[in-house]
Parts: sequence; C-alpha cells; structure tokens
Amino acid sequence: MYRIVAVFLIVIVSILAFVTDTRAERPPNIVLILSDDAGYADFGFQGSQTFQTPNLDKLAANGVKFTQAYVTAAVCGPSRAGLLTGTYQQKFGFEENNVKGYMSASSRYLGDDMGLPLDQVTMADHLKALGYKTGIFGKWHMGHADRYHPFKRGFDEFVGFRSGARSYFPYGDDNPNDDWAKSLEYGFGKYEEKEGYMTDILVDETVAFVERNREQPFFAYLSFNAVHTPMQSLEEDLQQFSSLTGKRKTLAAMTLAMDRAVGRLLNKLDELGIAENTLIVFTNDNGGPSDTNGSVNDPLSGTKANHLEGGIRVPFLMSWPGKIKPNTNFHHPISTLDLLPTFLNAAGGEASKVVGLDGVDLMPFLNEEKNGPPHDVLYWKKENRAAIRQGDWKLIRFPDRPAELYNLNDDISEVNDLAAAQPDRVRAMYKKLFEWELTLDRPLWQLKRLYEGKAAIRMDNFRKMKPQN
Repeated sequence: MYRIVAVFLIVIVSILAFVTDTRAERPPNIVLILSDDAGYADFGFQGSQTFQTPNLDKLAANGVKFTQAYVTAAVCGPSRAGLLTGTYQQKFGFEENNVKGYMSASSRYLGDDMGLPLDQVTMADHLKALGYKTGIFGKWHMGHADRYHPFKRGFDEFVGFRSGARSYFPYGDDNPNDDWAKSLEYGFGKYEEKEGYMTDILVDETVAFVERNREQPFFAYLSFNAVHTPMQSLEEDLQQFSSLTGKRKTLAAMTLAMDRAVGRLLNKLDELGIAENTLIVFTNDNGGPSDTNGSVNDPLSGTKANHLEGGIRVPFLMSWPGKIKPNTNFHHPISTLDLLPTFLNAAGGEASKVVGLDGVDLMPFLNEEKNGPPHDVLYWKKENRAAIRQGDWKLIRFPDRPAELYNLNDDISEVNDLAAAQPDRVRAMYKKLFEWELTLDRPLWQLKRLYEGKAAIRMDNFRKMKPQN
C-alpha cells in the first residue's frame, strides 16, 4: 500500500515538474500597452504629485524605467508606423499624419487610401509566424481602407476603431458619429456601440483575449485612445481630483481610468498564473499636446507635433520577471523602433535576419551583455523640419529660422542654444542628417501648409524660459 502511494506521489511530482519545465521553456507572452497623447510628467512614476497612477507605478517598480525613450515622430500616425515595423517610417513614405482633411490635395494618397503600406511587415506578422496568437484592442490609425485592416497586418483579433480618435461614450442619437471609421468594430466590418466607457471596454476585451489564450503564447496590443481628445471622463473619477480644475481635472480623471484598466489587466495575468512569463511594455505615442488636453511635459520644452523633447520623448516602462531587474532605470537613449527586435528575439525569432530594421534588441543592454548606448544616432523628420541626436547633442532644423543645437545632458529643457558657439558641430550634424535623408522615400501624403505653420506656433508657445542671471 505504501509503495503504491509512493509511486503515485512520484508520478504526480513528475507531471508537475514537466508542466513547470514546459511553461518555463514556453516563449513569453507579450503585452504592449500604448497610451495616446499623455504628458511626459503626468504619471506617478514620472514624478507627478497630483495624478494617480498606482498600477503603472507598480509596473515601474517591477521592471525598468527608460529615462530617455523616444518615439519616431511627434504625431501618432507616423509614430505608430515606426513602432509596428521597427523601421523609420520615412523610409516607406509614412512621414506625415494620416488625418482626413489635414492633407494637401497634391498628395499621392488621400482619405481612406492613407495607410501603412502593404509591403511593410509588422511585429504582429512576425509574432504570428512564430506561433503567437495576436490581438489588438483600441486605436488602429494605420489606414481606414479594408486592405489596411488589422486582420491583414498580422492580427488574429481586433476590437477597436480604425480612426485616430473617437468618443469615449457610445455613439447614438444623442451622440452622433461623423465618420464610420470611429465606430467600434468587432472583428472585420462588424460594428456595435457598446454601453460603457471606452477605456473600460478596451481592457474588457483584452482581458477576455488573455483568458482565451492563456495556454499558448500571445501578443496583446492594448492601444488606448486615452488620453486623446475629446476630453471625456467618468463622474466618479472627476471626484477624485477636487484640487484641480478645467482640462487638468478631466485629464487626471481620464488618466486614473486608464491606470485602473492597466491594473485589471495586470491582475488577470497574476490570477491566471502567467505573469511570470509575460513581457510587458508601457509607453506613449508622442508628447502631450498641452494646449488641447492640458497635459504637462515638464521638464521638457515643446509639445506634440514638434521636435523639441516634449514632442518626442515619452514615458517608457518594461517588465519581464526573472529577465529584467526590478526597480531600475536605464539612462541611455532608446527608441520605440527597438520594440520589434526586442519582442522578436524574446519570442524565439532572429531579428538579425530581418532586413532593414532600424531598432535593436534591448535585452542585451538590460542584462549587461552589452554596454553603452543602444543607438549612436537617432533621427526625426517631417517635411523641412527635422532633428538629429548624436550622443548628448541634438540639432533641430527649421524651414524658417537657423538651426538650433543643444546639449541634452546639461540642458534637458533646451533653453541654451549653442549653435552659434559650435559651428563645426552644427555643420557635421547637418551633413549626417542630410545623408540619412538621402535614404528616405518621398512622403505618400503631406500636410496642408496651414498645419505646418500651426505646429511651429505651438512649439514656440511651449518653450521653457531661459533662466535669468
């Protein structure tokens, strides 16, 4: 009898060990959480004393915070195109935003025809080829036409909307919709407005996707429209910020709802016992548009739509238990271009075999297999406006004024222009920027000049003041 029991226990232990080993060997689940138009300073882990983000603060404590993380564009369409492909989007003509009514009539593509070119391979394509179940929940903004649909870009599941923004509450007779691409879509061409707050709806669908696919590797892309305009929040969240008023109060409430949604997703990973084998990234698509949603980018100058740091430097967190040391900071510049190769290698692929990638795998730098910065140079371009960062030095080129030069190590707020004092450096960086531009394609569509002018005004309006002696 005792022998039978002993044999039984040995079998059970062996099965559990096998299951444990199998789970340990399984490629990690990958969760990418992207906020929209958030301010650089508007998170607890970024130093805010008024905005409440306890779940994201916990994520920061469990992983690494990148203090010099950049997007590839200061507006959301091009930024997301670079993120999804790991390639500077200007190389395939996605240089401008893709918003109806903002584009010049001389553009090659307009309206629903503006989208991520079909010859570009996305991170979802790569991960699906490696056996991952893939899903996107929320904002797409990579083209309205059916040929650009997430189902045709590597995603198995989609609940969200094809446009760049929409109401946080259901469309109906009392809340009319002026664009079909703003409609909430379930799958392909199945539209249904669901009761509730959009931030909650999107995490509901993400959690359901995780539950359905917990036994296999999955890639979940939670693409919030929060905290993009329109400024709409839940009344109960507004009540948490009695000391704030106006847009700042609404923005704080919208941010709280987003953080709560992130917490629900993180709790579900814990509940299912898969958090230990899940790589999570949280970041934002561009700098905060302080004039439209009240966001704050301190201590950075600038806002969304310009190449000052406030337009292109973003909050960025990464967590992967057992692989990334918790509660750490990484201070070298990185880019959202790095997400694709990082995810691909983590999933068991070989990013080095993908032709044309501009991003790098961040893991060797995080586990100190490699030292120094992942990038020697980073670039940005939008029509005649452009920027280049080389080491601590950043050059910004304008169509209507002399170039500006800053040392970001000494001057994070970009208030002390050193161009006149460093003409040789300006010339060398200008030349390097131009050499990069020779590798780019012509823009597939272009903004009306009116909006380029407005972007310049916005930049000047949100510069930090140079300290007085």
